[in-house]
Amino acid sequence: MAPAIMLAADTKLSSANTGFMLICSALVMLMTPGLAFFYGGMVRVKSTLNMLMMSFISLGIVTILWVLYGFSLAFGTGSSLLGYNADWIGLSNVGLTELWDGYTIPVFVFMVFQLMFAIITPALISGALADRVKFSAWALFVALWATIVYVPVAHWVWGADGWAYKLGVIDFAGGTAVHINAGAAALGVILVIGKRVGFKRDPMRPHSLPLVMLGAGLLWFGWFGFNAGSWLGNDDGVGALMFVNTQVATAAAMLAWLAYEKIRHGAFTTLGAASGAVAGLVAITPSGGAVSPLGAIAVGAIAGVACAAAVGLKFKWGYDDSLDVVGVHMVGGIIGSLLIGFFATGKGQSTATGVFYGDHTFTQLWKQCAGVFAVLAYSLVVSAVLAFLLDKTLGMRVTEDEEISGIDQAEHAETAYDFSGAGGGVTGSLAAPALAATAQNKKVDA
Repeated sequence: MAPAIMLAADTKLSSANTGFMLICSALVMLMTPGLAFFYGGMVRVKSTLNMLMMSFISLGIVTILWVLYGFSLAFGTGSSLLGYNADWIGLSNVGLTELWDGYTIPVFVFMVFQLMFAIITPALISGALADRVKFSAWALFVALWATIVYVPVAHWVWGADGWAYKLGVIDFAGGTAVHINAGAAALGVILVIGKRVGFKRDPMRPHSLPLVMLGAGLLWFGWFGFNAGSWLGNDDGVGALMFVNTQVATAAAMLAWLAYEKIRHGAFTTLGAASGAVAGLVAITPSGGAVSPLGAIAVGAIAGVACAAAVGLKFKWGYDDSLDVVGVHMVGGIIGSLLIGFFATGKGQSTATGVFYGDHTFTQLWKQCAGVFAVLAYSLVVSAVLAFLLDKTLGMRVTEDEEISGIDQAEHAETAYDFSGAGGGVTGSLAAPALAATAQNKKVDA
């Protein structure tokens, strides 16, 4: 997130920056439905609706919590660990034209932009838990996790008096606060709740690769608001640099993933293209304001190969990360955050430089390490504890029978695709193969 810029006392609201940030907020909101489609296409048919709902419910729960207290605790002042602002509790005393400190946009605009980040972060976790988690338990987990994990970490990284912010940890738009945070949480939860029935035994292929590609496309589109909007305005060109680097790194990561996939497995897959693009988006999120476009190519390419390799570790190490949240978001976030310590030019969002640009004392790299591993450890441990407590009280998992028959029917009393006719019979093209088989049998009998 952009550092505070000291402006004149008579600074006025900028309609241009305000409009730009409202559009960016809408783009980030679109990412959550995009994520729902991305994840929804990757699961089996019997889990499609549940996967969609695990993202959509975050839009409801986190919105209310953010207005009631989340924004106040994340961005208010108070301590290096957690903030507080009484005027922001329930947004009870915020003026229409009251400006966010140091900027030309209203507090309301900054609040709603940050709300969209808070919404999508727990939704990212859901991909690791496909097929097996009670929806009620998941909804409660989202509320607790957003409060106990996301809000403090957002304050550490982006709050004016957060310890990581004051230390000088660079996280332009969420490598630590969003992606490492969600990826580590996913790992913590799956270590508690265990594997899907049939993991490493039954085929669990994506049921709709077109949905996956649609979701990836929506994420890519919305990510421009996610990244470029995090400079909170358009006054000095840094947001434009981030926009360019977002595109460049994503392209490089997609190509690198596909190349790795071809060499390792012999094919260029659509799932690989979509996953590679997301890996690039994740990696450039913390680093895009600090590196050059050539640096962005390096960040994307490294992330594409590393994340492609990392997704296979779940089979080697035996943890069931259903849709590769750990391999893409945690690993990609770590890579993007740490590579700032090598590729930061000192000519973007700050004067901090990386090892390849003169920082031979590794100063920025050590700062990045501090932020990365503090967030990783905190999120992993607290998320695992939350999952453990919920599992021992409400129970986190559906029954084995419900998981096998389909979580959509068990938890939502619906199915994603209705292939039956109005009377319940098979009609149309679905009936044709059966009729053809019957006709063929008659010929054989004759």
